[in-house]
Amino acid sequence: MKRHLISAADLTRDDAILVLDTAEEMARVAGRPIKKLPTLRGRTVVNLFFEDSTRTRISFEAAAKRLSADVINFSAKGSSVAKGESLKDTALTLEAMGADAVVIRHHSSGAPHRLANSGWINSSVVNAGDGTHEHPTQALLDAFTMRRHLSGPGRDLAGRRITIVGDILHGRVARSNVLLLNTLGAEVTLVAPPTLLPIGVETWPCEISYDLDSVLAKSDAVMMLRVQRERMNAAFFPTEREYARRYGLDGTRMAALPEHAIVMHPGPMNRGMEITAEVADSPRCTAVEQVANGVSTRMAVLYLLLGGSEPAITTSRTEESK
Repeated sequence: MKRHLISAADLTRDDAILVLDTAEEMARVAGRPIKKLPTLRGRTVVNLFFEDSTRTRISFEAAAKRLSADVINFSAKGSSVAKGESLKDTALTLEAMGADAVVIRHHSSGAPHRLANSGWINSSVVNAGDGTHEHPTQALLDAFTMRRHLSGPGRDLAGRRITIVGDILHGRVARSNVLLLNTLGAEVTLVAPPTLLPIGVETWPCEISYDLDSVLAKSDAVMMLRVQRERMNAAFFPTEREYARRYGLDGTRMAALPEHAIVMHPGPMNRGMEITAEVADSPRCTAVEQVANGVSTRMAVLYLLLGGSEPAITTSRTEESK
């Protein structure tokens, strides 16, 4: 793998399979009484979050700690950033502290790329979400979840049909998923109102549809995206009720899916809008599973960026003889 993970496009098929296979090894650790590996002992991982987050920050923190790394959590609120400190000065401070990896979430698209290519730091940089651009580790954990349900360990997602529904315009998850799923051989269809599709989406490696009902019967997985009210400064659709009627996933629509199909959501959910409580709480919804898989996947990413190419988990002869 490369030194940084800024975009899902950075990953070749072999890179992506390597991360997913390593994540399978890491997931086995979660089933042990002691969920720690000594792999990154002595390394320092900084979570540099300029934007509010619960799931992603805690997931990266848990991943780093399970690999025995030292973790520093940096929040822009209450820091020198709130006083006007620039990204460069913050980066130089982290470099002086000896950070080995910086996990950055930023409200500006391109900030992780700037940090990685500026020469300000020597650390590995992992993009934990930048503006409306990308969120590559979310795409990896989504692919990990799909692979477990649809194809199995060691394989890609060739021929699988994935439907991503909702706020594509503001959702960095959609862009990363389209890029990664295409790399893994899946066929992706985006479903959204025309107002919630970004300019240039026709150049993405996917199909576009405005009718959710027409694609459900041939979908192996349906990913519902949150309508990001906090990023909306215009009337993108008439009413929330109208949006839910045309693009929300309810029990009737879920029944139209093939029996093996799964329902995904990156969270947090707007229950009653893009997904009903009935669907969110059904056994076919993998939202909670995705959170658990996120820790394993981020452990794999940190390990591969910082740990080297030796096996992530070494099995002793005592364990092998059991």
